[in-house]
Amino acid sequence: MQNIDIGISEQDRQEVAEMLKHLLADSYTLYLQTHNFHWNVTGPQFRELHLMFEEQYTELAVAVDEIAERIRTLGAHAPGTYREFSMLTSVAEEEGVPTANDMVRILAQAQEQVVKTARGVLARAQAADDESSAALISDRLRIHEKTAWMLRSMTA
Repeated sequence: MQNIDIGISEQDRQEVAEMLKHLLADSYTLYLQTHNFHWNVTGPQFRELHLMFEEQYTELAVAVDEIAERIRTLGAHAPGTYREFSMLTSVAEEEGVPTANDMVRILAQAQEQVVKTARGVLARAQAADDESSAALISDRLRIHEKTAWMLRSMTA
């Protein structure tokens, strides 16, 4: 690969990319969890939750691609296996099939965890003067904060 000369030092690019790998792993784990709940939700709110979970995992599918491509743009390899994601993620996996109410609560907490991961990456990207990564992360923060709020509102 040719040298990358985008105005961000090699060290800064690598550090931001390494942190983005955690955001990617969190996002992909949340994607899988949301898709799983979409398939397995039951109860009186089935249709509403089934459709809402589909909207959420569809949005996450686009997000993981954007995050992975940013990692590649910075000159690092993007993780892409379950093993790598499981080592990098901070989103807890669920065993079995929770109730619909528990699914909503679990997803709200997972969305909040992604927000916390994103905040750490954002600070590092800003310190590196990496506006492209910062913009991507800021967009992700808004989406995850709003989604967490919507999920929390369903349990009130």
